[in-house]
Amino acid sequence: MLLTSTSKAVTPFAGLASFIAWLRQIGFLNEAARALPFSYASPNAIPVAHTFTAFLLSVVVGASRFAHCDWLRFDSALHAMLGFKRFPGDDAILRFFARFTQGYVEAFFRPLFRWLLALLKQPAEGFTLDLDSTIFAREGSQEGAAKGYNPRRPGRKSHHPLLAVLAEAPFVLHAWLRSGNTASGRGVCAFLKEAFAQLPAGWPLRCLRADSGFFDQALLAMLEEHAVPYVIVARMTTALKARLHSSALVWRDIGKGYAVSSFTLKLHGWSDTRRFVVVRELEREDKSAVGRRLIDVPGYTFRVWVTNRTEDAATLWRDYNGRATIEQRIEELKNDMHADGFCTRKFFATEAAMLSAIFAYNLLAVYQAQVTPQSGWRQPSTLRAAVFVCGAVLGRIGRKIVLRLSKTGGGVAKHKALIDKACEPPEPIAPLLARDRPPAPDWDTMAPGGCAI
Repeated sequence: MLLTSTSKAVTPFAGLASFIAWLRQIGFLNEAARALPFSYASPNAIPVAHTFTAFLLSVVVGASRFAHCDWLRFDSALHAMLGFKRFPGDDAILRFFARFTQGYVEAFFRPLFRWLLALLKQPAEGFTLDLDSTIFAREGSQEGAAKGYNPRRPGRKSHHPLLAVLAEAPFVLHAWLRSGNTASGRGVCAFLKEAFAQLPAGWPLRCLRADSGFFDQALLAMLEEHAVPYVIVARMTTALKARLHSSALVWRDIGKGYAVSSFTLKLHGWSDTRRFVVVRELEREDKSAVGRRLIDVPGYTFRVWVTNRTEDAATLWRDYNGRATIEQRIEELKNDMHADGFCTRKFFATEAAMLSAIFAYNLLAVYQAQVTPQSGWRQPSTLRAAVFVCGAVLGRIGRKIVLRLSKTGGGVAKHKALIDKACEPPEPIAPLLARDRPPAPDWDTMAPGGCAI
């Protein structure tokens, strides 16, 4: 085998053509440019929206560090697909995020997330919102990195992000980056007020679900004030344990070693009496029982939730089990989108990079819902391998730039259908968000030089 070189522009990511066409169709570049709270004064600078887009695409193709953004810097075939005359390197992207302050983070990402959320279809009963936190391990000295709960690397510094995820769609509604020594539920009321503000008017929440880290009187009172149904795992206090082995508790057997019950109780420091539902599971040798063991009730494990819903205990238990999907979403954000990998010394620069990776994840969710709905949800890494990776050579036919796709990657037969679907008008957006909305711009007029497939 002989090795030689070619002057032709070659790309391994020609499959991004349908994703880029979809971004053009929904007017993404215009929305990003309009939301950005700052601009560059130099006439020679790369447009800020182009730098942001470059980072998003780097994350989409698998970058896990800022240095990996240079993967696309010399991919002139991809630049032609985008219509970008110049493509930023990792230094330019780092300088872009270094400009972010807390005010810039809020001014940029909140309207951008709201705009994208409006492209989702709302379930008839409303979305279910799941709360959770996770650990981003850190090395060195970064703002906000502190020693806290870190099960994988005890004693090491970390950040402790808080996430609110829609269960019916792989979509992160809201996220905060927090110090590593922050408790799970700290600041959750303020966080939820911001999350609720992200929802378009008239979009109700079917339910809010959370684990015992969010079992707090202030949160429950806030949810009741806003008439939000909730199911939250109860922390096993002394009063709750005493009630669980009380002879007054009536159990209903639902088979396979499970029994359910419910009761009302006002805990110390609470302003109101609230309903609790309980699932009792018989411990068996052939199955690992989930829940807490009580010394006073051997042979059983217990799980307890506090709720303001009226359904029977078994229904609420099965409903809460659906919250397991948030663990999958967090793993996808960390393993597929590498939301924990883009860290700088500045806290708000790191938060802006994390939110950008999360926004890229949301973009892929809406892209799949509109362009490949028949395939269902595919993890970003699966979508990358199945669609986005495709070799191609940039060429010309007369004066027209042409991208010649490799047949081994599906060729035109595979990707043209996706591009045609991506170019279809998106679903109607929420009426309140449609007011005074300018038409989607012609991508090529903003960045001349786009290519044909």
